[in-house]
This record gives sequence, structure tokens and C-alpha cells, in this order.
Amino acid sequence: MQNSARFALVALVVLVAIPAGAARAATRMPIGFFDDPSFRWSDVRQQNLQDASSAGATVIHTTANWATIAPTRPATPADGSDPAYHLSDLDELVASAALNHMRVMINITGTPKWANGGKSANHLPKKLSDLTTFSRMLAARYNGYSGHGTVGLYSVWNEPNLELFLTPQFSSIKTVTTVKKVKGKKVKVKKQTFKIVGPANYAKLFKAAYTGIKSGNRAAQVAIGETSARGRDKPIKGTSDTIAPGTFAKYLAKVKGLKFDAWAHHPYPTRLDLPPTQKVRYPNVTLSTLPRFEKDLKAEFHRTVPIWITEYGHETKPGEPHGVTLAKQAAYAKQALTIARNDQDVQMFIWFTFRDSSGNPWQSGIEQPSGVHKPSFAPFSALAHAIDGTTYSTRAGRTPVVSMFVPYLNYYAAVGSGIGVTYRVYDGKTFVTSAQVNVPLKSDQSISFTPDFKTVKGHTYTVTATANEQNGHSEVRSATIRVT
Repeated sequence: MQNSARFALVALVVLVAIPAGAARAATRMPIGFFDDPSFRWSDVRQQNLQDASSAGATVIHTTANWATIAPTRPATPADGSDPAYHLSDLDELVASAALNHMRVMINITGTPKWANGGKSANHLPKKLSDLTTFSRMLAARYNGYSGHGTVGLYSVWNEPNLELFLTPQFSSIKTVTTVKKVKGKKVKVKKQTFKIVGPANYAKLFKAAYTGIKSGNRAAQVAIGETSARGRDKPIKGTSDTIAPGTFAKYLAKVKGLKFDAWAHHPYPTRLDLPPTQKVRYPNVTLSTLPRFEKDLKAEFHRTVPIWITEYGHETKPGEPHGVTLAKQAAYAKQALTIARNDQDVQMFIWFTFRDSSGNPWQSGIEQPSGVHKPSFAPFSALAHAIDGTTYSTRAGRTPVVSMFVPYLNYYAAVGSGIGVTYRVYDGKTFVTSAQVNVPLKSDQSISFTPDFKTVKGHTYTVTATANEQNGHSEVRSATIRVT
């Protein structure tokens, strides 16, 4: 029997809000890490997850490599319990992340040989329906109802603008020789002709996976892209084919029927030792050209496109000889997070990786292999805790429905369970209102409510909420409301 006294919150949790003028430029968003070796395969993976949560992470990015999870064709591919599937480590991560107050974001990538005629994992499947079935299986397995936990965030393929992960990028590559007169002499001129096909190929993959994900969990959010920061936009003999993200997006926008919730991107500097402010030539997209990219996405897709930064990091010496010093990594981490925080289109930031390890060739963790904190840990953690939350924009006089994510409560409470919420609203440092409500837990690990107050143009409000489920477990979350 539900204990109503226990279900109601015993106290209001007060968060001191920053002044409205200062808050206006800052965005609240989930901050997290991508580090499968540390979070899925390490002997100390549970400790790593606890440490990541302590560092301010509220989301863990992970890979569902189709080729690895299903190395042989399942007899019943729609059933995640088919013995051909290898899902135990992913199951454990989904459960353990929630226990540590973190959501999971799954990137679906890589085609098994049985699905593409024995080719490498960067080739399209012969039957796109096979990818749809796999994606549906994953989303249904983690929809909060099947007993395997909840995942409400997805993306499709890793860096599909690189031949390394998706081929082909170009087709109809021909070299045409013509004769021209130069200073009265005939000169043979060779010109290469080609067709960009990578974005169209990726669109097929994305549509197939999106259909499956939404079929398995309608509440899931699905990001398109996962693009690498740079590309050449033309084939060069002896090199792997690449397309710049700005070009990739332009071609992708020509494909009809694309639906997605955000664009995922990896805005790394183009060299290991360069800072977050590195200037590059567009259509390559690092943090410095991200505003131009966002503007183009809005024009091409006819709406504001949220940006999820799903990979970013700086490798350190001596593990990576061409990386940066520990002190520089700390400075660059703070700088990168600040740039993302001040960009109102950026709605997620994932650092790659969390802890350096022998199982990961990247030495970009904020912890040493021993678990000792690098100098970057402290500034990253401080900013992550300050940035965490959700951000909403609304017009004066309106109050938006505010969603907050409570994965910890979802670990103990089933989807659909009643969640008690006590919220407080601040306009700068000024208290506005407070109330208690009871709302259902949704299948994306969120709770939603509409704060009872009238917004004023030009103001920025902070909403803090303490939520608890009937067994007494609680979680504190924050949101920002900007009023235009």
C-alpha cells in the first residue's frame, strides 16, 4: 500500500539561481562520457560508473555494434533473447547507469557479414529491413517495460561521412582528359568527375534504423549524423574518401522523408595539439564553425536543429606523444564546455573518454589508468554539475511543459508509476512559486509537469525539482526557462 506521507516530499530543495541576465546565454544540458572499455568491459566498470556520476555525468554514450552483437544471423532476430545475440554487457550498463543517476545513449552502427554478403562492417546491409528489425529489438528491449531497463536516446552509425565507417562515399569516379591551348601550345588536362553518394546511402541506413527504434519505443529521441569534424569532398587516390560535415548535411537535406530529433556531431580539432578555438575552413565543423553549421542546418531543414556533441576530447602526453600536456587538457576541457554552454543550439555534451586504459588507444580520459584524477577532472566536474539540466524557450505569458529525467527513480520504479514532485521557481534570485504534483514516469525516464506561474518577456527562470518514488528514493533535477 502506498504511503502518502512517504511519497510526498519532506522538504523543498533550494538551488541558488544565477542572475537572469547572466543565465540568458547559458544552456542547461546533459553532460556525459563515451568510454565502452571503462564502462562495459573493465574489471572496475562499476567503480568507473560511480566516478563518472560523481564527476557530474548524467548520460553515458555507448555503441551497439550490430556486427559484434549479432556475429551470426539470429533465428528470431526480433527477440533479444535469441542465443545469437550478445547483449549481457549492454544490459548491465543500462541497469548500472540508471543506478548511478545516468541515462544511456545508444549509437547503432556496423553491419554484420551475414547481412551484407560477407563484406566489412562499413558496407550497407543487403536488406535494410534487417537493420530495422535489429533496431526495433534494441528499442523494445530497453523501452522500460521488458525488464531490461530503459534507453530513451539513440543515434545511427558512427561518422558516416568517412569511408572508414560507411562506403562508398563517391561513385562514378572517372578521369577525363581534354586538350587546351596554354600560351599557344596544346596541353593535356586531366579532370576527375565523381558523384557524392555517401549522404544518400546514410539516409537509407538512418530511415531503416529510425523506423525500428520508434517502433520499439515511441518516446525515444533519435539523432542523425554522428559526423566527423572534417572531410575533403573529393576522392584522392591513395586516401580514404571523406565528406565534410557541412557538405554531408547539405546533401542529406535533399532526401525526402527524413525525421530526426537532433544532429549528433564530433567537433574535434583537426590536430591533436590544437585548442577548442581552432579556426577551420567551412564546411569542416569544429567548435569554431559550429554556429555556421547550425545556421545552415536551420536553412536546409527549415527548423532549428538541436546539436548533440556526442564525442569531444583532448589526448594527453605522455600516453599520446602528439597530445597536449595535462595542464592544457584541463584548460581546453573548461574552454570547450564553456563554448558548448554558451551555444543555445547545443543540447548535449559527451567527453571521449573517461579513464585512460590499455583497452582504449585514446588517452583523452580525465582519469589516469590508475584512477587518479588528471588536472582536467576538477574543472570538468565543476562545469558539468553547473550545466546539468534541461533548457526551454517560451513566449511571454506562456509556461512550457517541463520534462526532467530521473533514471535513478526508474531503476526502482516501473514506467507508469506515480512520481511525487516538489518544484520551486526562481526569477534570478527572486522566489516565484512552489508546488507539489504527482506525475507518471514515462518510457524515456522522464517526468513532465507545467509550473504554475506566468512568464514575463526577457526573463530567465530556474526551476528546481525534487522527485521521489513510493519507496523513498529521490532525485534532484533543474531546468532553465528562457522567455522571448
